[in-house]
Amino acid sequence: MTNKPFVIAGNEIEPGTKRTILFPAPNINTQVKIDIPAHVFHGKYKGPKIFIIGAIHGDELNGVEIIRRVHEKISVKRLHGTIITVPVVNIHGVIMQTRYLTDRRDLNRSFPGAKKGTLASRLAFGLMTQIVKHCDYGIDLHTGANGRINIPQLRVDFSVAGTKEFAKSFKAPVILASKQRDGSLRAAAARLGIPVLVYEGGEALRFNELCICAGTDGVLNVLNHLKMQKFSDKKFNRTSKSVITDTSRWVRAPASGIVQPMKGVIASHVQKGEVLANIHDPYLINPSTALIAPFEGVVIGQALKAMATEGDALFHIASFKNIKGVRAYIDELWDEISD
Repeated sequence: MTNKPFVIAGNEIEPGTKRTILFPAPNINTQVKIDIPAHVFHGKYKGPKIFIIGAIHGDELNGVEIIRRVHEKISVKRLHGTIITVPVVNIHGVIMQTRYLTDRRDLNRSFPGAKKGTLASRLAFGLMTQIVKHCDYGIDLHTGANGRINIPQLRVDFSVAGTKEFAKSFKAPVILASKQRDGSLRAAAARLGIPVLVYEGGEALRFNELCICAGTDGVLNVLNHLKMQKFSDKKFNRTSKSVITDTSRWVRAPASGIVQPMKGVIASHVQKGEVLANIHDPYLINPSTALIAPFEGVVIGQALKAMATEGDALFHIASFKNIKGVRAYIDELWDEISD
């Protein structure tokens, strides 16, 4: 059961040790050198290999804090297998506090990348060759885009072998069955047979304690499930179960103007035909327009901007057979934070 030394990026790591490796990234335009730290926890005992990454989008920072809290719980002396974490993948975007890279490309649409491609392509290639290909599983931590907030949820492609039980073990309130996006890390890993969970929770450039706690617990739940490290805390034995759906839709603004949400609380239960928001003319000339829920469901994502242009996505609603189960799980998370 004792592990063997682990070789990654030319570094040999002994069992029962933790090492921080610096991966070189393309220099910024003033030729200032940049390195991307990756932390390798190589367990004393044999087991799976998993990567956990944050900030593929440079303004999505909850994942950085989730990984920090996970680090505090890992014991390489008790660990079965190997954990590789990269708290900040898109270091260029984090420096600029933006989703994108300096060339305005989206890193998560650039996988699997190329050694001599664009900046985004080179970063993607490095992550795939140096980290992803060494692993059996992966967790990719995200938040809502700038100006949007998401409740804690997973985006999963169940067509990849082993994904369903892997996803359930995270114990997120919501699991959204979603197709692969071309160029995403999840799609590139799937082609290698590596199941990846995409965790969404919170909003860009802000910490959200509920979503950070749910994400931290989720990662530790996965390590528990994979028998990599045992955590006995009661929170890892919740009675609530994830609710799975493949039906969701963004409801878009029917008119331009100032948005007055009638359902301002994320995770609200809405009925078909219910008024989600009223959109008012800022010049007070034209009558207000109501934004109507097209079906019964739960608000799993919401735009936070006070103004909208016709066609803007405002409320992300998912349909569930067990709506009460979703609400109960969110309430349980809130209670956990309050305690």
